[in-house]
Amino acid sequence: MTPDALPFSLSLPEGERGPFVFASPHSGAGVPEDMGAAAGLSEASLRSAEDVGVDRLVASGPRRGAPLIAGRFSRSWVDLNRAPEELDPALIEGLEAGEVSAKTAAGFGVIPRKAGDGVALYDRRLMLAEARARLALAHTPYHAALGELMRAAHARHGLAVLVDWHSMPSRAVRGGARGAAGPDVILGDRHGTACASGLTRKLRTLFEAAGWRVGLNQPYAGGYTTQIWGRPDEGYQAIQIELNRALYLDETTLEPGPGYGRCKAVLDGVIAALCAADDGAWRASERGQ
Repeated sequence: MTPDALPFSLSLPEGERGPFVFASPHSGAGVPEDMGAAAGLSEASLRSAEDVGVDRLVASGPRRGAPLIAGRFSRSWVDLNRAPEELDPALIEGLEAGEVSAKTAAGFGVIPRKAGDGVALYDRRLMLAEARARLALAHTPYHAALGELMRAAHARHGLAVLVDWHSMPSRAVRGGARGAAGPDVILGDRHGTACASGLTRKLRTLFEAAGWRVGLNQPYAGGYTTQIWGRPDEGYQAIQIELNRALYLDETTLEPGPGYGRCKAVLDGVIAALCAADDGAWRASERGQ
């Protein structure tokens, strides 16, 4: 399979690789012609859960020794940050009855029933074979490639650290009695279980030094990828980073907003400082301290 035919893009460092691996599973916008979405579904709804441009915002990672893997398909078609078992019986014909997660029941399984804005993606049900074909085409190879990157980093350093980059709609974190702006960035370490506390502290310090408001684990503690790679006692760590889209994006047009340049500069600085730091500070012995 040629690189252009892969369901993900992969940018590798030209020089020495460090222990970090960057991922952006939701930055893709590709929608296969056979998706069979609901008639009249708007492009705005189709793309409402997309992490628009996040892969470009963190593109300096490979220059700092961190390979970057990014999904190419739309999250509305398949969600790379859900477990492959999270299939929705309300959408997919032929599933055996059983318990489903709260997110899947709400319409946001590995093959979503709803768009990010809550609009129904389909006016039909999908066959189980169709759902499995999507997973085989995109989900399985993406996670196989990510696994190779993590195992290679671990083999070189005795430590592999996944930074899973995402974005969040500003409305999701706006709050307070006066509708005050919410956090600029949320760090999700699955409540201290997915990485050494030193990694979370380092990232918080770097973002706050840039003047950004930092939240921790609420409402995003880390999804499937953070869960499966957050195993500090085995030398694998993971943290999810959610960027407030208001920092860099016009959320109506999905074009770069007036803050794009500053946001990119802040992220370039954070990435440079993070990748240059001594990885000894993030060994599993510091987890939970």
